[in-house]
Amino acid sequence: MLHSFKYGETRLIVDMFTREAGRLSVAVAIPKTSRGRLKKQYFQPMTLLEVECDLRQRLQLQKLRDARLLTAYTSIPFSPEKLAITLFVAEFLYYALRSEQQNELLFAYVADSMQWLDTASTGYSNFHLTFLMRLSRFLGFYPNLSDYTEGAVFDMRTATFSSVVPTHREFLGANEARLIHTLMRMDFPTMHLFRLSRHERNSITEALLQYYHLHIPQFPELKSLSVLKELWE
Repeated sequence: MLHSFKYGETRLIVDMFTREAGRLSVAVAIPKTSRGRLKKQYFQPMTLLEVECDLRQRLQLQKLRDARLLTAYTSIPFSPEKLAITLFVAEFLYYALRSEQQNELLFAYVADSMQWLDTASTGYSNFHLTFLMRLSRFLGFYPNLSDYTEGAVFDMRTATFSSVVPTHREFLGANEARLIHTLMRMDFPTMHLFRLSRHERNSITEALLQYYHLHIPQFPELKSLSVLKELWE
């Protein structure tokens, strides 16, 4: 579940990324009483659902027949830090997966990542950085790690490290390129071993968003970014 907004008194318009159909927009009728099968709380950002839809080609808005929790989060709703990360990831994916078709590996990556975050008790302050970096593998512009040498710059247009400064402005200098190189070596179980200051973490976040701006048309500024930047003094 990526995003929802109220439409009329008893309906929601929900954008979601699904295992079998890719990106979908659906209309959801929310019962006025608590006895209904569909609960409004199911449609919070990044909730993992099992859904049944009436899919019809050429319709931009599909009809949702039923939804059940696939996995209930046990910590994300109660942790301000995890909730801020989750809202950022949801807003990011809302734009990054705007036209994404069926991709079961990508779906599994997103779902498994969120479940990892929910079960982590410590060591998740770099989660959003690792998530964004590794997501680029599925979208086709993951950098080539083997190109890196000490002092190299990172050409964001070509997704390559280089010892030669590009003639255009879309590149990261040696210090930021080093941080990107560090990030590419992280995964969820080991990312706590890489110590980053809040300034470094925010610098990498800005660089990654700039990178996505270059590779995904009309990728906007994210409203949730300001809250994320205030985490972890």
